[in-house]
Amino acid sequence: MKKVLFLLLAVVLILTGCGGGAGNTAQEPAQEPAEGEAQIDRSMFITVASGPTSGVYYPIGGGFSNVIEHELGYRSSVQSTGASVENINLILNNRAELAIMMADAVQQAYQAFGAFEGEEPKEELRGLMSLYPNYVQLVTTVDTGIESFYDLEGKRVGVGAPNSGVELNARLMFEAHGMTYDDIRPDYLNYGEAIDQMRNGMIDAAFVTSGIPNSTIMDLATTHEIKIIPIEGEGMEYLKEHYPFFSPNIIPAGTYDNPEDVNTATIMNLLLVNVNVPEEVVYDITKGIYENIDIIHSSHSAAERHINIDTFMDGMVVPFHAGAEKYYKEVGVID
Repeated sequence: MKKVLFLLLAVVLILTGCGGGAGNTAQEPAQEPAEGEAQIDRSMFITVASGPTSGVYYPIGGGFSNVIEHELGYRSSVQSTGASVENINLILNNRAELAIMMADAVQQAYQAFGAFEGEEPKEELRGLMSLYPNYVQLVTTVDTGIESFYDLEGKRVGVGAPNSGVELNARLMFEAHGMTYDDIRPDYLNYGEAIDQMRNGMIDAAFVTSGIPNSTIMDLATTHEIKIIPIEGEGMEYLKEHYPFFSPNIIPAGTYDNPEDVNTATIMNLLLVNVNVPEEVVYDITKGIYENIDIIHSSHSAAERHINIDTFMDGMVVPFHAGAEKYYKEVGVID
């Protein structure tokens, strides 16, 4: 009897096994991953380092994070920071995957001069795309009597948070005009704080190096008659000769109810990517950004006016990441 039961059980197991095998052969084969996606790890977290919440970096950084998380399926967040120099250090210390920063700070780090004097060149910095020009906006109010850059002598001036991109930029502006911080009373505030201090009569002028229009300047203009001091003449010529990442530009009439165009200097903002992010992930993110560029454009008017495939390398001062380069070759904008 035991032998019969054993034989029956064996038959059942064999039939079950055969049935399973037959059922598997009848199923459609599993779909292969699309080419180029097989090795992409979308479980990684992508931090986008931006700038103060009062500036333009933050909403645009939020636009990138939005695309990366909601359109591409990664986990992502935008991080408020002190902007350019802090963002460079976050990238270098593997505390951010993407970061927005000004080209002058990037070049100083890459070549070890200026704020990075005496350090090893940061040759591992890699670009993903160029963004939009920052405008040097030297803001004051009419009642200070400041009419030109040289009138800053002896005045209280907001020069930006220490070692921020704005502050590095301000130092170069004084150098271009044959002046230093010794000629003024510098106040190391980010421009949101500086504008608040100007509103309260605590400082006389402030550097706001950002895209236009800048919301903090617009807010000041609702309560005070403001004036944007031009960067032009010998000062602008010095910048072009010694720091060619600067370009002459204008703040158009009407941007802040200014009756005429204001001459000033501009410098490109760049989106850098951590060199340690895998090539296939950077390719995926680069492609996803351009395929969802409308989301980036909706983040800020500066993004809408300037960020597109035609300007992807304007002002880029470091090599592209291999993943970004792969995408640009694929779409035919580089060889």
